[in-house]
Amino acid sequence: MKQASNIAAVAELQPDYLGFIFYPKSPRFISEVSAELIKYVPSTIKTTGVFVNEDLETVKAYIFKYNLKAVQLHGQEDVAYCAELKSTGVEVIKAFGIDENFDFSKLETYLNTVDYFLFDTQTPAHGGSGKMFDWTLLTNYTLNKPYFLSGGIDLTHTTTIKNINDPRLYAVDVNSKFELEPGLKDVKKLREFFKEMNS
Repeated sequence: MKQASNIAAVAELQPDYLGFIFYPKSPRFISEVSAELIKYVPSTIKTTGVFVNEDLETVKAYIFKYNLKAVQLHGQEDVAYCAELKSTGVEVIKAFGIDENFDFSKLETYLNTVDYFLFDTQTPAHGGSGKMFDWTLLTNYTLNKPYFLSGGIDLTHTTTIKNINDPRLYAVDVNSKFELEPGLKDVKKLREFFKEMNS
């Protein structure tokens, strides 16, 4: 999200979270000017800063400057890094790219320092690929920490998602399949998705 009218239109749909990408290499990178709009998002929505291997003090500065309620970390951030951010009072969502070689046991060390895991498709570009991973791989996930499901989710997946019988599935993260261009959401398509998921 990076355009004023688009941010306002999506906020009207009342998503639980609204993400803003602070990763300069992303085509969805939000400028300082656009980031000022975060302050005007209704307080019922958890404004979320998305970061990739960013300097810890820089992330903390953004949290306080824009009153972020959550951070989503898509790099190689370690446990100590996550713990430091959690101590600021924000929710910490730690993303991991999943493929057939992913070792779920490495998540154990993060249990006390993150609020949620986010499972995305393993790509060199830290997410945003528009590709799905094999969701059956989540049978290898044995921890009780709730998670966000991400990676290439589209309108065609609503029934499949609703049929996932896993109480740990906390949220669905949608992005590229609901865009008209990077950072510009298709509000009509999102509205339909929300309707389908809530029916």
